[in-house]
Amino acid sequence: ENGEFVQPDYLVPFVAQATLRTAPPENPVRIIHDVRTSRAAIEAIREMGCEPVMVPVGHAFAKPILRKVHALCGGELAGHYYFREFAGCDSGVLAATRILGEAARAKAKGQSFSAMVAPVARRYANSGELNYKVADKDAAIARILAVAEKELPPETGRETMDGIRVEYAEGWFNVRKSNTEPYLRLIVECDTTARLQDWVARFQAVL
Repeated sequence: ENGEFVQPDYLVPFVAQATLRTAPPENPVRIIHDVRTSRAAIEAIREMGCEPVMVPVGHAFAKPILRKVHALCGGELAGHYYFREFAGCDSGVLAATRILGEAARAKAKGQSFSAMVAPVARRYANSGELNYKVADKDAAIARILAVAEKELPPETGRETMDGIRVEYAEGWFNVRKSNTEPYLRLIVECDTTARLQDWVARFQAVL
């Protein structure tokens, strides 16, 4: 209602919440998300009592993994949302109706759409996906990792299924080579805007 863009990965928990309303009981309920997904969305999925399952970027990976782990639904930063009931494929129509349904429920309680998504969208500071055209992507990734190891706090985990996602208590970043374009893609998320700006500046200095 404010004309503001809502990052698609922030909506994954709401798509899942709406889908759960009519789904038969099961345990665990798995929800897929890609490696670029906000920590806020992953936490919201867990808070719903569901199990988040991280997947590489792209429908070619998301669809077979959803079927393999028997996930209920899921989504990506790119705005693709997948549903078991739709043969594990993505459907913009299903996603739109689910989100509109959640928005209608919120409105009936006197809550705006922006207020509904705020607990996820405003939880952390997020850079969005940043794209860099570099001649040697592997060397650029190595430089970013060197900066991270020397200048950032101790890491708490790594995921290497698609590029590399490095986790910290204060935030995380993912750097990966695009599967479809000649770009290096970087996304950074932190607990504060000041920290986000600092980390992005450190990475950009070596790109």
